[in-house]
Amino acid sequence: MLTQPANVVEWMFPRLPRSAGRARLRFIRKAFEWDVPVDSAETGLILLSELVTNACRHARGPRDRMIGVRVLLRTPSLLRIEVSDANSELPVLRQAAPDDESGRGLELVEALATSWGAHPRGEGHIGKTTWCELALSSPAGPTPGI
Repeated sequence: MLTQPANVVEWMFPRLPRSAGRARLRFIRKAFEWDVPVDSAETGLILLSELVTNACRHARGPRDRMIGVRVLLRTPSLLRIEVSDANSELPVLRQAAPDDESGRGLELVEALATSWGAHPRGEGHIGKTTWCELALSSPAGPTPGI
């Protein structure tokens, strides 16, 4: 059985609207465990929520396909969030019109994240991974395995 390093977590969620809330709950517990500063954890919650919501809304494919979430504390000062889905179409940043009721998720990611992007998943996997990185407002506490 493979074990994850202490600074990495992975979860799978169904492609359903409630999955964003479930991902947020798991994320905030892990951020607390890693001693991520509160303001950075709150920003990470928004970023994670937008990426998971986009995967639920826009990842066309069989309903039984899951959404993968991976969160890494890359260094005590850098958090990475990855969301993988079965749709190979890469997301595109667009400008929402003032009266649009949705379509601002990636604008929010662009504004809040230190960096973000998307890439096709590796060989043998279908779909894509959309990721973002967040510089933490102050270094996170001790994280074994870094």
